[in-house]
Amino acid sequence: MNEKKEVGEKAVEYVKDGMVVGLGTGSTVYYFISKLGQLVQQGLSIKGVPTSKQTEKLAIELGIPLVSFHEIEQIDVAIDGADEVDTELHLIKGGGGALLREKIIAAAAKTFIVIADSHKNVNTLGTFPLPIEVVPYGVEMTVKHVRELGGRPEIRLDQGHPFLTDNGNNILDTSFQEIKQPRDLEKKLNLIPGVVENGLFVGMADAVITVVDNKLVTKARR
Repeated sequence: MNEKKEVGEKAVEYVKDGMVVGLGTGSTVYYFISKLGQLVQQGLSIKGVPTSKQTEKLAIELGIPLVSFHEIEQIDVAIDGADEVDTELHLIKGGGGALLREKIIAAAAKTFIVIADSHKNVNTLGTFPLPIEVVPYGVEMTVKHVRELGGRPEIRLDQGHPFLTDNGNNILDTSFQEIKQPRDLEKKLNLIPGVVENGLFVGMADAVITVVDNKLVTKARR
């Protein structure tokens, strides 16, 4: 079973004619967007808001009409992946480097659906290093402040140079081991000058489509 394909294609059931849809980023979302493109070719009328340049390019290739924020009142549903999902449906996101735009779109959506293969399910967040988007100016000081919160940050590199997000910022991939108080950590990180946003998505997912014991399941927020 190709879990990413199964959960990605299942998510199209949340998309109805006339909706504005937030289009996430990543290898699992690829299958969702590909399926959505097929439905658009068959007559489904939707408008997409992409979370990254990579997603924008894919959507254009598949003929999915795109809109920007100044053209819409709201986003009806956003579909995105995750790097980790805990038992409370709190997430770590940002492995693809698009966490800021992903969080803006998730927060703007009436419904936020996460698609994740079985390997992303954890009891406690933190095995996957937490991505933190930071401005390049004074990054050494930002790193110091993150360390003071118990993190071990590493500046993400791309071919030997600091990785740049679509917003021109750096990413600190930060090991916290176990994140037992994700809501508290999310707030503390965002109070650090130089931090733009972090990859903790706490209490944002309305449902997670995943795989448990080789079966597709949808977990809804309690």
